[in-house]
Amino acid sequence: MLNEEQEKFVFIINHDSDIPKYQQLVNGINNAIAENILQKGDLLPSVNAICKENQLSRDTVFKAYTILKDQNVIDSVPNKGYYVSGETRKVLLVLDTFKAYKEVLYHSFVNNLPDNVITDVQFHHYNIDVFKTIINNSVGKYYKYVVMNFDHKEVSPTLSAISNDKLLLIDWNIHSKKENNYVFQDFGKAFYNSLKDAADLFKKYKNIEFIFPDYTNHPKETLESFKKFCADFHFKYDIVTDSKKFNIEKGIAYISVSDRILGHFLEQCKEKDLEPGTDVGFLSYNETPMKKFIYKGISVVSTDFKEMGTKAATFITTDETVQQYIATSLTIRESL
Repeated sequence: MLNEEQEKFVFIINHDSDIPKYQQLVNGINNAIAENILQKGDLLPSVNAICKENQLSRDTVFKAYTILKDQNVIDSVPNKGYYVSGETRKVLLVLDTFKAYKEVLYHSFVNNLPDNVITDVQFHHYNIDVFKTIINNSVGKYYKYVVMNFDHKEVSPTLSAISNDKLLLIDWNIHSKKENNYVFQDFGKAFYNSLKDAADLFKKYKNIEFIFPDYTNHPKETLESFKKFCADFHFKYDIVTDSKKFNIEKGIAYISVSDRILGHFLEQCKEKDLEPGTDVGFLSYNETPMKKFIYKGISVVSTDFKEMGTKAATFITTDETVQQYIATSLTIRESL
């Protein structure tokens, strides 16, 4: 006889979904456990019952139950059926956009979580209405929350609905409170120090142009650090916010926070027969797996997104307070 919680639990199979039906069953049970609809020791519906109610084959249901047994989520007793043997926890990871370096963070995060932790990923795209919908619809449904915030006055009030011990802010220290858990990168002083490490290379060029497109959401404190660096080391500089005006010229070093600009830079180098690292220079913000292979290698200034993902995973697996900055460093390659 199923208990009251089990009677409330039903599988919802979407026969039109691209997700395999056995995986839908696996996800359904994991989600029910994460949301305390099913608890340790609860009996699961029989294979025959699931087949009949959802028009599924026995092989499909057996495959789902076998996967869950291998993950130590469920177990079985002869003549009694399957039951919940472990705890599954569900976490929400909210990112701004899914770019190459965010993929590094994501894989580091999920790869450092135990098998019984399920990660839901959503993207706010710097849209406050989307952000509020994601957070408001998720309150109370997750074990913990990892959120990449952004510059909007309603971000902090929206996040106040989540208990501080369940919330981790990552990447950008904006609208945070002293009691928040966080894993941040430093867009100010650390960027200045990286530029300082490249000062001798910049001396090869007559000018430095920082391409900072008006469509970017990159923190503007980076611009202030750039200006300070140029003043302290006596470099001539320009800041270009209109990406349509990006037109490379021999003898200039370029810094960009946008990978779109990197693509335009390489195209123009080819068209104008200019050699990166000799005729023109380029320093890109944010490391990606491909930048060391592009052309002869693109110089980058970047935080360690792999470490950021690892530290975020530590927040999920422990009850400890996490307040840490991840180092930003300079990687010199042939483009500068």
